[in-house]
Amino acid sequence: QVQIVESGGGLVQPGGSLRLSCVGSGIIFRDNVMAWYRQAPGKQREMVGWISNNDFTVYDESVAGRFTISRDNAKNSVYLQMNSLGPEDTAVYYCNIKLSGTRVGASWGQGTQVNVSS
Repeated sequence: QVQIVESGGGLVQPGGSLRLSCVGSGIIFRDNVMAWYRQAPGKQREMVGWISNNDFTVYDESVAGRFTISRDNAKNSVYLQMNSLGPEDTAVYYCNIKLSGTRVGASWGQGTQVNVSS
């Protein structure tokens, strides 16, 4: 059974940083493109960025230059380093296996809440 668990969220002031973690069981992350998503209140879930199995990364323009995705295959984990956070980054953050188009490869986890507020 595939399970994905996100962690590391919390309350941070504008301009601050957070590092989110995503760990999987029942699936080997290194064989897959992994993506981070977020869903803000009242909005649809959107993709923040993704990392290929050879560490090529792509980011949405809203986070490019501020967010960095990395992976540790030995720990079957993917990370999202978020810097220069603003209130617009407040959302629940999820990771998942990115398939073609908008499809994902696993059930959604519970996500981790990020609140950016002074």
